[in-house]
Amino acid sequence: MNVVLGVGGGIAAYKAAELARALMRRNCVVNTVMTASATEFVQPLTFAALTGRKVITGLFDGRSPEAVLASSVEHIGVARENEVLVVAPATADLLAKFTHGLADEFLSTLYLAFAGPVVLAPAMNTNMWDHPATQANLATLRARGHRMVGPDSGDLACGTVGPGRMAEVEAIADAVLAATRRQDLSGETVLISAGPTQEAIDPVRYISNRSSGKMGYALAEAAAARGARVVLVSGPVNLPVPAGVEVVAVRSAREMRDAVMAHLEAATVIVKAAAVADYHVTEIAPQKLKKTAARLTLDLDPTPDILAEVGACKGDRLLIGFAAETQNLVAEARRKMTTKNADMVVGNLVNQAGTGFEADENEVTLVLRSGETHQIARASKRDVAHQIFDHALRLRLALHAKQ
Repeated sequence: MNVVLGVGGGIAAYKAAELARALMRRNCVVNTVMTASATEFVQPLTFAALTGRKVITGLFDGRSPEAVLASSVEHIGVARENEVLVVAPATADLLAKFTHGLADEFLSTLYLAFAGPVVLAPAMNTNMWDHPATQANLATLRARGHRMVGPDSGDLACGTVGPGRMAEVEAIADAVLAATRRQDLSGETVLISAGPTQEAIDPVRYISNRSSGKMGYALAEAAAARGARVVLVSGPVNLPVPAGVEVVAVRSAREMRDAVMAHLEAATVIVKAAAVADYHVTEIAPQKLKKTAARLTLDLDPTPDILAEVGACKGDRLLIGFAAETQNLVAEARRKMTTKNADMVVGNLVNQAGTGFEADENEVTLVLRSGETHQIARASKRDVAHQIFDHALRLRLALHAKQ
């Protein structure tokens, strides 16, 4: 996907370099346009080196008459060749220009010529953000269908504390991808479980596993980007909550089971991506167990089988399970799909280097009720999540066609 990154003249311009990198990690071709003020904060060479693309800094730039003639329509060419325009930082000045159709430099001229989706990441002083003129401009731009990301609140460069700090680059990059993605999950309620559970031994210790929750959170982020209402039942993880996602925090397998069942009725799609502990301690010690020279034996009982319980009462909901294996991947995923009454099981080998638990990438095999299998090659967990939903939607269409 080709993206125009417009960089406004504010202290947050330095973050735009990281945004360029974040977009490129999402397989975007980034074409940078900088205002004259932006070049006072960051050199155009920075963006040229990062993106490998020419950086546009003005309508004329002191070039030859021939180049000036070519540049007189360059903004039209840039507008046609790119799918999304993202402006970060979107200063108060740029927001005002966009609102009122002023076109006195390349970025504002490009804005008027651009017919695709526009993503704006405002950044400015808190008083400027709160000013009625800025708020009126924002209302107008939102009414045009432009996506606003941020601003966040916090310490600002001017020394004040409050709203005005540019949103995190990952959130802006996600909004860019969402701007072009079909809202094919609009009207759906997607219930996702993610992360590990922790089964207490005593007030200090617990049994758990290596799940980071990254795959489940990527699925929640993907579903929200595609228009779904998302309820994420999450075990203990150290991850930011995806934008627009409702999180229900739990710790034990029993708590996860209760939260899933409490939200099941409203769900139309259920994705059981959590790595739920298979056993819990029969009797939790009320006080910390002291270390001694003697062997310690724990009595363990099975935890609730949440996937099987949901499968027994899922009705016409689409149910997707996960199988984290170290061998016999397809056979184990198929067995799980049959015994749990799932419509699809996503199998992954967690003993492969660079994928599975704690990794940022994944490589999975989809096993469908029809008997088909589909390989998803190694990619970021965000990309894998979208491919899972692509297959899930096709599967549901096929299931409905048979009914």
